[in-house]
This record gives sequence, C-alpha cells and structure tokens, in this order.
Amino acid sequence: MLSRIAESMFWIGRYVERADDTARILDVQHQLILEDPSVDVTETVANLLSVMGVETDGPVDEHQMMDILAYDRTSPASVAAVLAAARESARRARETLSTSMWEAVNTTWLAIPSGQFRSMRAPSAFAWVRDRAAQIYGIADATMTRDEGWQFLVLGRSIERADMTARLVATASLGSGSAWGNSLQACGAYEAFLRTYKGLETERGAAEFLLLDRLFPRSVVFSLARAEQCLSNLEIGGSRAGISNEAMRLIGRTRNELEYRSLSDVVEDLPSEMERLQVTCALATDAITKRFFAGAEATAWAGGKVS
Repeated sequence: MLSRIAESMFWIGRYVERADDTARILDVQHQLILEDPSVDVTETVANLLSVMGVETDGPVDEHQMMDILAYDRTSPASVAAVLAAARESARRARETLSTSMWEAVNTTWLAIPSGQFRSMRAPSAFAWVRDRAAQIYGIADATMTRDEGWQFLVLGRSIERADMTARLVATASLGSGSAWGNSLQACGAYEAFLRTYKGLETERGAAEFLLLDRLFPRSVVFSLARAEQCLSNLEIGGSRAGISNEAMRLIGRTRNELEYRSLSDVVEDLPSEMERLQVTCALATDAITKRFFAGAEATAWAGGKVS
C-alpha cells in the first residue's frame, strides 16, 4: 500500500476517535459542573485543559473551555479542528474509501463551516459527535475489506482510544466521586461495568474496568492489545527473535506493565500513570510514522501537549 494512503487511513482512525472521545470527556465535565454545586469551576476547567494538553495565558471559564475544545476551528485540540483534519485525510485517501464512507466523513465535516455544530446546545453537540463517529465506523466496518487499509484505520483508532481513555481516567481521578460514574457513562461502559461488578460501584472498580478489562472495547488494555494485533498483521516476515517493530515493542511493554502490576500501584498516582501512557502513545505514533509512512512528520499528542 502507498505510504500516503496508509498514513491517511491511520489518521482518519485517530481523528474520528479523537473527536468522539473529546466530546465524551467534555460531556463528563459539563455534567459534573451542572450537577455538583460544590465544584470549583475554574479549577475543574484548568485541570481539564491541562489533561488535554492545552496551555492558556490565564484563567479560563467554562464557555471559553468549550470554544477551545469543541468549536474553535483554529484550536488544534477542538472537535471542529479534528473533524476537519479527518475530512482532509479522507480526501487524500478518496480512491480507497467507499462512497458511503466518504459521504459520512464529508457530511460530518460540513456541519462545521455551516455553523450547525456551533449552534447546538452542549449536550446535543456531544451526542451528535458520538453518533457521527459511530456512523463513520459502522460504515467502515460494513464496507471495507480487511486489508492493509483497514488495519491502519483500526490501528489509529486503537492508539487514540487508549490515549483518550487515559485522559478520561485522569480527569475522573481529579474530580469528585461522581466523576467516575460520569466517566463510565461517557464510555458507554456503565451497564457493562455494573454487570461485571455485580452492581457494586466503587472508584477503584471503575478505574480497574476502564484500564484493565480485557473484554470491554474502550478499556486501555483492550485498545493496546488491538493495536498490537494490527501491527502484527502489518508485519510481513518479521524477526524470529524478539520484536523488531519499535511501535509494537512500546505498546506491548506498556500493556504488560499495566496488566501485571498491582492495581494499587497504578491507581496510587493515576494522573502521572496516565501521562506516561500518553507519552507511550506519542512515541508509538512516531515509530509507526518512521516505519510505514516514509518518514513523514506525525501530527499527534506528544505527552501532555499537542504538537
């Protein structure tokens, strides 16, 4: 596969997932601010912007936060910006996409310049982004052959999902007890969590489920394992001794550390642990870029900042 097409497929996966997960994180924080009068809004906003890797010159209120992370097309961390980037990646790979998938991506993007997205109330905007992401992935699942293009799409989605779930866990760890319930709801994990833990809701259990559950598709461990599998499928004639793919080595080592360390060690300082995971995702993206995309520069989360 041409490296240009491979790179475009990888970034379609990442950008659509980033828009989806950013909307989920914003939904959690918006609900937290509305439902808990004891919440310090300025501190909550500052923590969220820090976790999302956004630097500001001074204090930011909730409306400014929404602009930075949702509506402002010039802000690289915003939903509007990443949907535009997803559409551009889809345009570059137009010849490999089905007509229905291209239309789904393009129609989603058209809501940005038309002002439709900005005109929505916050809860409706978050739900719209989630629905559009689900539609794009659903069409991809139904219309794409499971060739290299599919592997790169799922690889990008899986790395981004691991990164963004880590950010969601980090924001929940900085909030009140209700933040964990909201985080589970944002991931569509609440019912699955209750079934797994027999209706017993605890902060520790929620962290364990979102980080370590091997069967839930939005958990960090599941996403990292899926990324590993995609890399394995893309490697032809790999080394018989050890792992020659640097991205696979980084992702595999991080997954093993999460799975085999005690949960107590991991949750002791969740923000720092999640930042380490984000650094791994950035390094893995750089390694994938050098290995598959002819040395093109990666546009990715780098640690806690956007580059």
